[in-house]
Amino acid sequence: MSNKITDIDMRIMKLLSKNARLTYKELAEILGTTRQRISRRTDKLERNGVILKYTVIPNYDVLGYVHVILGITVKPSVDLDEVLNVLKEDENIKIIQRSLGSHSLVLHIVGPKDMKELEKIISEVSKKIPGIDKLDITFVTETVKFEVL
Repeated sequence: MSNKITDIDMRIMKLLSKNARLTYKELAEILGTTRQRISRRTDKLERNGVILKYTVIPNYDVLGYVHVILGITVKPSVDLDEVLNVLKEDENIKIIQRSLGSHSLVLHIVGPKDMKELEKIISEVSKKIPGIDKLDITFVTETVKFEVL
C-alpha cells in the first residue's frame, strides 16, 4: 500500500475531525465503502503519522476554567528547542506551537478563573522562557468554530 494520501483518506479524516466517535461501520456507510477498507485506511493513516490523536474539545467555561493564549516573541539568540523541551513538561500548558510572524511561540494555557492564581501560572510559565522580547495575553471567551480540516 502506498503512502499517498487518497481522496478516501481525506474524506475519512474530515469525518473523524468532526466526530472522532464514528465507528468503521458508520464511516463505511457514509462513504459507500466497506468497514474493512475503512479499517485498513485508518490504520495506515495512524501508522504513517497522518492521524496523530483522537481527542475531545472541552468547554472550559462549563468546567470552571479559562483558556488563555500567550503569544511570545523571544530574542534571536534563544535556543527554542531547549525552551520547548522545558515547556512540554508544564501541565498548565495544553498546546505549544512554534510560529512565524509576530510571535515565536504560541502557548495555550488552561487555568483557574481566579485571576491571582492565573497570574501566578502565567508568571511561572514565562520564567521558563529566557530572552522574552514580547508577551501578549489573550483570553478566549468563546470558541465559535473549531475545524482541523
